[in-house]
Order: sequence, then structure tokens, then C-alpha cells
Amino acid sequence: MQRLHLHIAVEDLARSIDFYSNLFGAEPTVRKPDYAKWMLEDPRVNLAISERGRAPGVDHVGIQAETAEELAAIAGRLKGAGQTTFDETATTCCYARSDKSWVVDPSGVRWESFHTLGEATVYGEGEPAMVVEQPKTASACCGA
Repeated sequence: MQRLHLHIAVEDLARSIDFYSNLFGAEPTVRKPDYAKWMLEDPRVNLAISERGRAPGVDHVGIQAETAEELAAIAGRLKGAGQTTFDETATTCCYARSDKSWVVDPSGVRWESFHTLGEATVYGEGEPAMVVEQPKTASACCGA
């Protein structure tokens, strides 16, 4: 089963953690000095927030696959829709190791499809050379 993913850039992490914890009635499942994530079942969403110097607001949206096969199917549908994807394998981003497929929709919204392989001790690797057009406020991982 897939899970909707939203990543929001915030100005004040502590205040935002308090807001989302109250909204969802749950504390974050991952909490770092610059990042927090809720893995919720109701609604089934992976909500991440980070305080990393980007403009506040929705950074990107996505679909989290539970298996490599689900990820391949999502990437195949994106390619079938005529979109150019940027694929990454075993990359580090958002304190996790993941395989990913990135695309920008016709309106310029960044979409990330990914399968998480495990945890990581750092936020991300360096900035990948994206094939798809990205906004100038992109982060060092998460489709920069």
C-alpha cells in the first residue's frame, strides 16, 4: 500500500512541531534538530517538515512505495505519461536511505516517488544533478 508524502519548509521548527502534533494528535516519529516526520495511518500520510533555510511552504509532494516493485510501477506510470524522471538509487535524504524517482508536473510541482531502504545519520548527500527543471530554492537533497 502506498502512502502520500508531503514535505513542508518551515520557519520555526519547534512551533511547527507543536502545531502538527496537536493537529494529528501524535508526536513525530522522527525528530532531528532541523527536521521532523510523522508516519500516520489515519490519514495515511508521511508528513515531513524541515527548517533548512528554504522559503516556507510546500517543498514537494510525493508517494512512498512499500516495495521496490511499487516504486518501479509508479516511475513507469510517470514515464508513460510523457514526463521525464530523475532516478536515484540508495541516496541519502531526510535522514533516510532511499531509491527515488523525481518528476516535475506540468504546473511545476515537484513530485517524489520513493522506497525507503533504512535510516541515515545525516540529512542528505550533496546536490544531485537533476534532469528535471527545479526551482531555485531547492534543497541539497529531496530533488534539488
